[in-house]
Amino acid sequence: MRKIDRMSKSIIEKRPHFIPTVIAALMLLVSLAPWPYGYYQLLRFVVCGAAGYVAFIAYNWKKIWAVWLFGFIAVLFNPLIPIHLSREIWQLIDVVCAALFAVIMFILQKPLEKKYE
Repeated sequence: MRKIDRMSKSIIEKRPHFIPTVIAALMLLVSLAPWPYGYYQLLRFVVCGAAGYVAFIAYNWKKIWAVWLFGFIAVLFNPLIPIHLSREIWQLIDVVCAALFAVIMFILQKPLEKKYE
């Protein structure tokens, strides 16, 4: 019975962070091309929001390592007090963060609820 319950849940129920992480990872990879400055401002808002959301989900699921990691990413990409680095360093950070978003979308999963019978 438990196996059927677990399989019947949709991916959004098991991983509510899936869509924001996909969007953030794709935007980070697309940012490697030359874009107007407005794209990078939008990127900061999207990545900061997605990282903050992942950190919040991880906190609720007691995954403290993910809270720290994605909290740091949210601070790094925060749009209110931007961190100024060279383009080459930002490109490296973008690739690393895109990889982290891609990995977290699969390894962070809602814990199973214990049913007392």
